[in-house]
Amino acid sequence: MTLATADLGELLQLLPVQRAGFALLLAAIGLPVVGVVIVGLDIMPVRFAMMHVALLGIAVGIVTGLDPMLCALVACALSGAAVAPLARTPDGLSGAMGLLMSIAIAAALLVLAVSGINASGAFALLWGSILSVGTADLVVLGVLAVVVMGLFLWRRRDIALLLYDRELAQCSGVAVRALTLVLLVLVAVAVAGAIKLTGALLVDALTLLPALAARRLGTSLKSITHWAIAIGIVVNLTGFLTALWLDWPPGPVLVLTAGAAVLAVHLIPERRIASWRTPAAVPLPSSH
Repeated sequence: MTLATADLGELLQLLPVQRAGFALLLAAIGLPVVGVVIVGLDIMPVRFAMMHVALLGIAVGIVTGLDPMLCALVACALSGAAVAPLARTPDGLSGAMGLLMSIAIAAALLVLAVSGINASGAFALLWGSILSVGTADLVVLGVLAVVVMGLFLWRRRDIALLLYDRELAQCSGVAVRALTLVLLVLVAVAVAGAIKLTGALLVDALTLLPALAARRLGTSLKSITHWAIAIGIVVNLTGFLTALWLDWPPGPVLVLTAGAAVLAVHLIPERRIASWRTPAAVPLPSSH
Protein backbone atom coordinates (compact mmCIF):
# COMPACT_ATOMS: atom_id res chain seq x y z
CA MET A 1 0.00 0.00 0.00
CA THR A 2 2.80 2.43 0.94
CA LEU A 3 4.73 1.59 -2.21
CA ALA A 4 1.62 2.09 -4.36
CA THR A 5 0.94 5.42 -2.65
CA ALA A 6 4.51 6.52 -3.26
CA ASP A 7 4.26 5.53 -6.93
CA LEU A 8 1.00 7.46 -7.25
CA GLY A 9 2.62 10.51 -5.68
CA GLU A 10 5.47 10.34 -8.19
CA LEU A 11 3.04 10.02 -11.08
CA LEU A 12 1.14 13.10 -9.93
CA GLN A 13 4.36 15.10 -10.26
CA LEU A 14 4.50 14.42 -13.99
CA LEU A 15 3.27 17.21 -16.28
CA PRO A 16 1.18 14.95 -18.58
CA VAL A 17 -0.60 13.51 -15.54
CA GLN A 18 -1.24 16.99 -14.11
CA ARG A 19 -2.62 18.15 -17.46
CA ALA A 20 -4.86 15.11 -17.69
CA GLY A 21 -6.20 15.71 -14.16
CA PHE A 22 -6.85 19.39 -14.91
CA ALA A 23 -8.57 18.44 -18.16
CA LEU A 24 -10.89 16.05 -16.31
CA LEU A 25 -11.66 18.78 -13.78
CA LEU A 26 -12.59 21.21 -16.56
CA ALA A 27 -14.58 18.48 -18.28
CA ALA A 28 -16.53 17.84 -15.07
CA ILE A 29 -17.74 21.45 -15.08
CA GLY A 30 -19.11 21.62 -18.61
CA LEU A 31 -19.72 18.12 -19.96
CA PRO A 32 -22.17 16.78 -17.34
CA VAL A 33 -24.31 19.89 -17.91
CA VAL A 34 -24.31 19.01 -21.59
CA GLY A 35 -25.48 15.57 -20.51
CA VAL A 36 -28.43 17.22 -18.77
CA VAL A 37 -29.34 18.79 -22.11
CA ILE A 38 -29.05 15.44 -23.88
CA VAL A 39 -31.36 13.83 -21.32
CA GLY A 40 -33.79 16.76 -21.34
CA LEU A 41 -34.05 16.91 -25.13
CA ASP A 42 -34.17 13.10 -25.29
CA ILE A 43 -31.47 12.90 -27.93
CA MET A 44 -29.48 9.92 -26.70
CA PRO A 45 -28.36 9.02 -30.27
CA VAL A 46 -26.42 12.30 -30.44
CA ARG A 47 -23.32 10.64 -28.97
CA PHE A 48 -23.18 8.06 -31.73
CA ALA A 49 -23.98 10.60 -34.43
CA MET A 50 -21.20 12.92 -33.28
CA MET A 51 -18.77 10.02 -33.06
CA HIS A 52 -19.32 9.37 -36.76
CA VAL A 53 -19.12 13.08 -37.58
CA ALA A 54 -15.88 13.31 -35.61
CA LEU A 55 -14.52 10.43 -37.67
CA LEU A 56 -15.38 12.36 -40.82
CA GLY A 57 -13.60 15.44 -39.47
CA ILE A 58 -10.56 13.36 -38.52
CA ALA A 59 -10.48 11.83 -42.01
CA VAL A 60 -10.63 15.27 -43.62
CA GLY A 61 -7.88 16.50 -41.30
CA ILE A 62 -5.60 13.58 -42.18
CA VAL A 63 -6.17 14.07 -45.93
CA THR A 64 -5.64 17.86 -45.85
CA GLY A 65 -2.78 17.85 -43.34
CA LEU A 66 -4.72 19.92 -40.80
CA ASP A 67 -5.09 19.07 -37.11
CA PRO A 68 -7.50 16.07 -37.13
CA MET A 69 -9.04 16.88 -33.73
CA LEU A 70 -9.60 20.51 -34.69
CA CYS A 71 -11.32 19.33 -37.87
CA ALA A 72 -13.43 16.99 -35.74
CA LEU A 73 -14.52 19.89 -33.51
CA VAL A 74 -15.44 22.05 -36.48
CA ALA A 75 -17.28 19.20 -38.21
CA CYS A 76 -19.32 18.45 -35.09
CA ALA A 77 -20.17 22.12 -34.54
CA LEU A 78 -21.33 22.56 -38.15
CA SER A 79 -23.31 19.32 -38.02
CA GLY A 80 -25.05 20.36 -34.82
CA ALA A 81 -26.09 23.61 -36.47
CA ALA A 82 -27.14 21.82 -39.67
CA VAL A 83 -29.59 19.43 -37.99
CA ALA A 84 -31.21 22.15 -35.86
CA PRO A 85 -33.79 23.10 -38.56
CA LEU A 86 -34.89 19.45 -38.66
CA ALA A 87 -35.39 19.37 -34.91
CA ARG A 88 -38.89 20.81 -34.73
CA THR A 89 -40.06 18.10 -32.33
CA PRO A 90 -38.30 15.73 -29.90
CA ASP A 91 -38.92 12.89 -32.35
CA GLY A 92 -37.43 15.04 -35.09
CA LEU A 93 -34.23 15.44 -33.09
CA SER A 94 -33.68 11.70 -32.87
CA GLY A 95 -34.50 11.25 -36.54
CA ALA A 96 -32.10 14.01 -37.55
CA MET A 97 -29.31 12.40 -35.56
CA GLY A 98 -29.95 9.05 -37.25
CA LEU A 99 -29.76 10.71 -40.67
CA LEU A 100 -26.58 12.53 -39.70
CA MET A 101 -24.97 9.34 -38.42
CA SER A 102 -25.58 7.49 -41.68
CA ILE A 103 -24.33 10.32 -43.89
CA ALA A 104 -21.26 11.01 -41.77
CA ILE A 105 -19.96 7.45 -41.63
CA ALA A 106 -20.53 6.98 -45.36
CA ALA A 107 -18.69 10.23 -46.15
CA ALA A 108 -15.82 9.35 -43.79
CA LEU A 109 -15.30 5.92 -45.34
CA LEU A 110 -15.49 7.42 -48.83
CA VAL A 111 -12.88 10.09 -48.02
CA LEU A 112 -10.54 7.49 -46.57
CA ALA A 113 -11.06 5.09 -49.48
CA VAL A 114 -10.56 7.72 -52.22
CA SER A 115 -7.48 9.18 -50.53
CA GLY A 116 -5.92 5.74 -50.05
CA ILE A 117 -5.23 6.39 -46.35
CA ASN A 118 -5.29 3.50 -43.90
CA ALA A 119 -8.55 3.80 -41.98
CA SER A 120 -7.01 2.29 -38.83
CA GLY A 121 -5.10 5.52 -38.21
CA ALA A 122 -8.28 7.57 -38.23
CA PHE A 123 -10.15 5.11 -36.03
CA ALA A 124 -7.25 5.06 -33.56
CA LEU A 125 -7.88 8.73 -32.73
CA LEU A 126 -11.40 7.84 -31.62
CA TRP A 127 -10.11 5.75 -28.71
CA GLY A 128 -8.77 8.76 -26.83
CA SER A 129 -5.51 9.26 -24.99
CA ILE A 130 -5.98 11.27 -21.84
CA LEU A 131 -2.28 11.46 -21.02
CA SER A 132 -1.59 13.13 -24.38
CA VAL A 133 -3.82 16.10 -23.58
CA GLY A 134 -2.12 19.33 -24.65
CA THR A 135 -2.59 23.04 -24.11
CA ALA A 136 -5.02 23.33 -27.02
CA ASP A 137 -7.22 20.62 -25.50
CA LEU A 138 -7.25 22.41 -22.16
CA VAL A 139 -8.26 25.64 -23.89
CA VAL A 140 -11.14 23.89 -25.67
CA LEU A 141 -12.39 22.33 -22.43
CA GLY A 142 -11.96 25.61 -20.53
CA VAL A 143 -13.87 27.63 -23.12
CA LEU A 144 -16.57 24.97 -23.23
CA ALA A 145 -16.96 25.04 -19.44
CA VAL A 146 -17.25 28.84 -19.41
CA VAL A 147 -19.71 28.94 -22.31
CA VAL A 148 -21.92 26.17 -20.92
CA MET A 149 -22.10 27.63 -17.43
CA GLY A 150 -22.52 31.15 -18.79
CA LEU A 151 -25.42 30.08 -21.00
CA PHE A 152 -27.13 28.24 -18.15
CA LEU A 153 -26.78 31.24 -15.83
CA TRP A 154 -28.00 33.63 -18.52
CA ARG A 155 -30.88 31.59 -19.92
CA ARG A 156 -31.68 29.10 -17.17
CA ARG A 157 -35.44 29.79 -17.23
CA ASP A 158 -35.66 29.46 -21.02
CA ILE A 159 -33.57 26.28 -21.04
CA ALA A 160 -35.67 24.80 -18.24
CA LEU A 161 -38.87 25.46 -20.17
CA LEU A 162 -37.42 24.05 -23.40
CA LEU A 163 -36.18 20.86 -21.72
CA TYR A 164 -39.50 20.45 -19.93
CA ASP A 165 -41.90 21.12 -22.82
CA ARG A 166 -41.08 22.61 -26.21
CA GLU A 167 -44.61 23.90 -26.87
CA LEU A 168 -44.86 25.48 -23.42
CA ALA A 169 -41.54 27.20 -24.01
CA GLN A 170 -42.73 28.56 -27.35
CA CYS A 171 -45.99 29.83 -25.85
CA SER A 172 -43.99 31.52 -23.07
CA GLY A 173 -42.00 33.58 -25.56
CA VAL A 174 -38.83 31.49 -25.66
CA ALA A 175 -36.92 31.64 -28.96
CA VAL A 176 -37.14 27.87 -29.28
CA ARG A 177 -35.42 27.48 -32.65
CA ALA A 178 -32.48 29.70 -31.78
CA LEU A 179 -32.01 28.14 -28.34
CA THR A 180 -32.25 24.61 -29.78
CA LEU A 181 -29.60 25.54 -32.35
CA VAL A 182 -27.23 26.82 -29.65
CA LEU A 183 -27.78 23.76 -27.45
CA LEU A 184 -27.23 21.32 -30.32
CA VAL A 185 -23.98 23.04 -31.29
CA LEU A 186 -22.84 22.92 -27.65
CA VAL A 187 -23.70 19.22 -27.39
CA ALA A 188 -21.86 18.45 -30.63
CA VAL A 189 -18.72 20.37 -29.65
CA ALA A 190 -18.77 18.87 -26.15
CA VAL A 191 -18.90 15.32 -27.49
CA ALA A 192 -16.02 16.08 -29.87
CA GLY A 193 -14.05 17.70 -27.06
CA ALA A 194 -14.46 14.65 -24.84
CA ILE A 195 -13.09 12.30 -27.50
CA LYS A 196 -9.49 13.15 -26.58
CA LEU A 197 -10.11 12.26 -22.94
CA THR A 198 -11.95 8.94 -23.07
CA GLY A 199 -12.44 8.21 -26.75
CA ALA A 200 -15.69 8.49 -28.67
CA LEU A 201 -16.95 5.10 -27.56
CA LEU A 202 -16.56 5.99 -23.86
CA VAL A 203 -17.74 9.60 -23.98
CA ASP A 204 -20.81 8.77 -21.85
CA ALA A 205 -18.60 8.68 -18.75
CA LEU A 206 -18.09 12.45 -18.99
CA THR A 207 -21.48 13.54 -20.31
CA LEU A 208 -24.47 11.26 -19.98
CA LEU A 209 -23.80 9.12 -16.89
CA PRO A 210 -23.35 12.01 -14.42
CA ALA A 211 -26.56 13.55 -15.80
CA LEU A 212 -28.48 10.29 -15.39
CA ALA A 213 -27.40 10.11 -11.75
CA ALA A 214 -28.15 13.82 -11.20
CA ARG A 215 -31.70 13.68 -12.52
CA ARG A 216 -32.41 11.03 -9.90
CA LEU A 217 -31.30 13.39 -7.13
CA GLY A 218 -32.34 16.83 -8.40
CA THR A 219 -35.84 18.28 -8.43
CA SER A 220 -35.23 21.30 -10.68
CA LEU A 221 -32.91 22.22 -13.53
CA LYS A 222 -30.71 24.15 -11.10
CA SER A 223 -30.35 21.29 -8.62
CA ILE A 224 -29.90 18.70 -11.37
CA THR A 225 -27.13 20.83 -12.88
CA HIS A 226 -25.39 21.18 -9.52
CA TRP A 227 -25.64 17.45 -8.86
CA ALA A 228 -24.34 16.64 -12.35
CA ILE A 229 -21.25 18.81 -11.86
CA ALA A 230 -20.58 17.44 -8.37
CA ILE A 231 -20.95 13.83 -9.53
CA GLY A 232 -18.78 14.56 -12.56
CA ILE A 233 -15.96 15.95 -10.42
CA VAL A 234 -16.06 13.04 -7.98
CA VAL A 235 -16.29 10.41 -10.73
CA ASN A 236 -13.55 11.93 -12.90
CA LEU A 237 -11.03 12.39 -10.11
CA THR A 238 -11.81 9.05 -8.43
CA GLY A 239 -11.65 7.14 -11.71
CA PHE A 240 -8.45 8.84 -12.83
CA LEU A 241 -6.63 8.32 -9.53
CA THR A 242 -7.77 4.71 -9.39
CA ALA A 243 -6.50 4.10 -12.92
CA LEU A 244 -3.12 5.62 -12.06
CA TRP A 245 -2.87 3.65 -8.83
CA LEU A 246 -3.70 0.31 -10.45
CA ASP A 247 -1.90 1.11 -13.72
CA TRP A 248 -5.08 0.52 -15.73
CA PRO A 249 -6.28 2.44 -18.83
CA PRO A 250 -8.12 5.59 -17.61
CA GLY A 251 -10.97 5.54 -20.16
CA PRO A 252 -12.64 2.25 -19.15
CA VAL A 253 -12.02 2.96 -15.45
CA LEU A 254 -13.79 6.32 -15.78
CA VAL A 255 -16.78 4.66 -17.43
CA LEU A 256 -17.00 1.94 -14.77
CA THR A 257 -16.69 4.52 -11.98
CA ALA A 258 -19.45 6.64 -13.51
CA GLY A 259 -21.61 3.55 -14.04
CA ALA A 260 -21.13 2.55 -10.40
CA ALA A 261 -22.21 6.04 -9.33
CA VAL A 262 -25.40 5.77 -11.39
CA LEU A 263 -26.22 2.36 -9.95
CA ALA A 264 -25.52 3.57 -6.41
CA VAL A 265 -27.81 6.57 -6.84
CA HIS A 266 -30.63 4.38 -8.13
CA LEU A 267 -30.43 2.29 -4.98
CA ILE A 268 -31.56 5.34 -2.98
CA PRO A 269 -35.27 5.05 -2.04
CA GLU A 270 -37.37 7.44 -4.15
CA ARG A 271 -39.30 9.11 -1.33
CA ARG A 272 -39.24 12.79 -2.30
CA ILE A 273 -37.05 12.37 -5.37
CA ALA A 274 -38.95 13.90 -8.29
CA SER A 275 -38.75 12.79 -11.89
CA TRP A 276 -37.23 15.02 -14.55
CA ARG A 277 -40.55 15.14 -16.41
CA THR A 278 -42.85 15.86 -13.45
CA PRO A 279 -44.29 19.35 -13.02
CA ALA A 280 -42.04 19.87 -10.00
CA ALA A 281 -38.96 19.33 -12.11
CA VAL A 282 -38.96 22.76 -13.77
CA PRO A 283 -39.96 25.99 -12.05
CA LEU A 284 -42.73 27.82 -13.88
CA PRO A 285 -42.15 31.43 -14.95
CA SER A 286 -42.82 33.92 -12.17
CA SER A 287 -45.35 36.67 -12.61
CA HIS A 288 -42.78 39.41 -12.11
